[in-house]
Amino acid sequence: MEIIFLIVSLFLIFISSELFTNGIEILGERLSLSQAVVGSVLASIGTALPETIIPLVSIFFYEGERGKEIGTGAILGAPFMLSTVGFFLIGLGVLAGYLLKKRKNLEIYLEFYVFKRNFSFFLFSYSLAIFLPLLFPKIFFLNYLLAFILISTYFFYLRQTFRAKSANLELEEDLHFIKFLNFFTSKEFNSQILSLFLALFQTLLALIFLLKGADLFVENLEILSLRWKLDPLIFSLLIAPIATELPEKCNSLLWVLKGKDILAFGNILGAMIFQTTFPVSIGLIFTPWEIKGLALVAALITIFLNFFYLWLLKTYNKISPYALLLSGFTYIIYMVLVVYKFKV
Repeated sequence: MEIIFLIVSLFLIFISSELFTNGIEILGERLSLSQAVVGSVLASIGTALPETIIPLVSIFFYEGERGKEIGTGAILGAPFMLSTVGFFLIGLGVLAGYLLKKRKNLEIYLEFYVFKRNFSFFLFSYSLAIFLPLLFPKIFFLNYLLAFILISTYFFYLRQTFRAKSANLELEEDLHFIKFLNFFTSKEFNSQILSLFLALFQTLLALIFLLKGADLFVENLEILSLRWKLDPLIFSLLIAPIATELPEKCNSLLWVLKGKDILAFGNILGAMIFQTTFPVSIGLIFTPWEIKGLALVAALITIFLNFFYLWLLKTYNKISPYALLLSGFTYIIYMVLVVYKFKV
């Protein structure tokens, strides 16, 4: 029965992602927001909620050190999963779009100055969160100071994103909810105010179903993991992040298949920056925040991949879709390491 619920939840997530991407585009256009703001802020914060909730529940509602350990794993697992599986799906989507003749060439269309800034913000925040506690362990005052710096960094990032120059949204279709209403009525819904309200309604409704779909997926995946006797840390490092990151992955895959690479990449990177500031700050304050073993390996892989993509942007002003396939291979290598460790 759980497998049926998994399939239903995946279907719900996919449909909700289409409604969400459509609604957030219309909403951004009506509010005269740039692609960078829509992808890196609006979409990323909305879809980052599931993977933000899981570590908070683990830290505050599960007793003992195990809950804090799972919470820390889930916090670190989110940026790791987006840097590996998320970027891999974008590269795969570009290749699929080219083979299906929906794209003229094998290039990812990015505003390199915007994404150089995004990568830099992420690497600054994430490196501080990983290396500073390693260099100065068990100095809890430092953890509080670091949490303050990370949250301040995110607000500074928001300020820079809203002020930066970025291309305006180019809409290719109407709001799905308006098309639905037009199908059942003869009245045309052309009012700007009504269109804005309906776009907000569709976006929020889609977000609710996205969260419900992710929650249903995680719940049944957890039942199956217990039945198959998987270690809780494996669940927190490998399985739960895949499930909770499904909204970002589905949104970005849909956007890149439509040739909207700025929105796709912005959604992934914006979510990573958000997760590396607010959830990490919670971990710094309310857990021992000891990054070691497989969690440290995941963090180092995340830093390496993002440094590599930032280097490509600075050197060539672009990122090849083939380079993004590297992210998928690193995830497979990490998965083998995790399974091998728990077998031994």
